Amino acid sequence: MESDAEELSRVLERAEAAPYVKYPKTPGWYAPAVGLWTAALIGAFTWWRVSAALFLGSLVALVALEFWFITWMRRRHGAMPMPGHGTPPREIGAIWVRFFVAVPVVVALIALAWWLGGVPAGAGTAFVLVTAALWYYERRYAVAAAEVRERLG
Repeated sequence: MESDAEELSRVLERAEAAPYVKYPKTPGWYAPAVGLWTAALIGAFTWWRVSAALFLGSLVALVALEFWFITWMRRRHGAMPMPGHGTPPREIGAIWVRFFVAVPVVVALIALAWWLGGVPAGAGTAFVLVTAALWYYERRYAVAAAEVRERLG
């Protein structure tokens, strides 16, 4: 009887973990594309004082691209876990905590570069830092997901 309860508990835990550990691998172009998108968003501020139409048009285009991308990712992944939503397995929860700690640091470094070097420096820094941070996050997440799969059998 106790064995059945333990097995049922493991089955339930595996089912709860499934959306976090069973989904297609993120394409290799994902991190550079998001880095480029972030750099383009900052680069749009080049037109802030030059032309309101260019500035607003570029912002609308970038936001539309982001909505398209998120829709595509959700269709591709199915039940796509988003950091901050749901209750992930502890290994993945730890990765999410590091993600949320790193985001303000990355934003602060980009803002500092933008403030010290202008829009081009901010955009270049954004590309490099966002690309590197996402690349690292994706690798760490894959390791954590493998640990969850191994732990749950």
